[in-house]
Amino acid sequence: MRDRIAAAIDVGTSKITTIIANVREEGQLHIIGVSSVDSKGLRKGQVVDIEDAKTAISISLEAAERMAGSSVASAFVSVGGNHIGSQNSHGVVAVADPEKEISADDVRRVVDAAKAINLASSRQILHVLPRGFIVDGQEGIADPIGMTGVRLEVDTHLVTGGMTAVRNLEKCVSELGVTVNGLVFNGLASAMAVLSDTEKELGVTLVDLGGGTTDVAVFVEGALSYSGVIPIGAKNITNDLAIGLRVSLESAEKIKLYLSEKPKAPAMPEDSPRKRAQAEDELDLSSLGLSEELKKVSRKTLVEGIIKPRLNEIFTMVGLEIKKSGFGGMTPSGLVICGGGANTVGIIESARRNLVMPVRIGIPNNMSGLVDEILVPAFATSVGLIHYGAKMLPSGETNALFNLERMGKFTGKLPGKGAAGKLLELLKSFLP
Repeated sequence: MRDRIAAAIDVGTSKITTIIANVREEGQLHIIGVSSVDSKGLRKGQVVDIEDAKTAISISLEAAERMAGSSVASAFVSVGGNHIGSQNSHGVVAVADPEKEISADDVRRVVDAAKAINLASSRQILHVLPRGFIVDGQEGIADPIGMTGVRLEVDTHLVTGGMTAVRNLEKCVSELGVTVNGLVFNGLASAMAVLSDTEKELGVTLVDLGGGTTDVAVFVEGALSYSGVIPIGAKNITNDLAIGLRVSLESAEKIKLYLSEKPKAPAMPEDSPRKRAQAEDELDLSSLGLSEELKKVSRKTLVEGIIKPRLNEIFTMVGLEIKKSGFGGMTPSGLVICGGGANTVGIIESARRNLVMPVRIGIPNNMSGLVDEILVPAFATSVGLIHYGAKMLPSGETNALFNLERMGKFTGKLPGKGAAGKLLELLKSFLP
């Protein structure tokens, strides 16, 4: 059987990443094309200039297509920004034939019932994620298909987005001739790349610190139970450095990245502890080639005086989001931080101090191929998006690509075969 191919476009505030992957029979992802370019036309996760955004997406897409030697026809796209909201909903239906077992149709009807909520006309549902099913009062059922019962209930988590922001994003991608298979919330995508099943089952909070926004996703008993977005990101830390040191944003970004690197131990020990401390605190910036010709600064001033207060603010707001979710004491696995801001100096200490829970940096895994650049926290959403795409494409789905060497036209889509195919079709039907 030929490998299926999935494509994902992660549209972020600071970078736009396109990943093309072969989905092997055992579900393993093999990356065959990847490209990341600086973002344009976006602010705090939302499109503010369609033409600029379209151009940037097009550059990223074409570079990944050249690497893969194929052209993308459809892709999954990430969505973020302050317009993202969430709520939990409950649905109840009577099983169609009480004498028989619960069918896929009953599950579809109960999920539809949970979707029937009062939603402002300016908002639309992005995800309907079942958290658990209840059959005749028996709770905690993961998959009710095949069980016998009379009354079927479901607890779901609904992720919603602002219609204007979502449509503008869809327009940028579809005008490039790429069909949007589905829009995926950044926090959900990142979770698929960096969280383990055990962490999700025990309860964990994911914090995706992006350029313009910070996504918060709380998992309880294996299911996404709260989603939120904080309109502050790693770019705010860069802005603070630029203002504090009176340098340009480009120089501030270079200094921030330089600070995040592991300090090298000196080859020769200093004469006295005071001299050693002074040498450790003095940061030599001459190698960065800054236009402002700033040579030496105090490391302590930068970290303690500029970066730490902003990190404390971000994690205080994360704490408020966790409190708002109502799942505060239900996440013993602690906090997993990913996104481009995860490498910021002092981030783990700041998170531990403010939230008093275990903290680790989330690194994407479970893939092969051209992965040298993308197995870092900054690409968590991009990698998670391709994992999501691989899961959502049914086993017989046509290729997401047209091969350039053989531009044969596709004729229809093959249906998924067997029970696994039906289940994947069912999961896909939950997406509006």
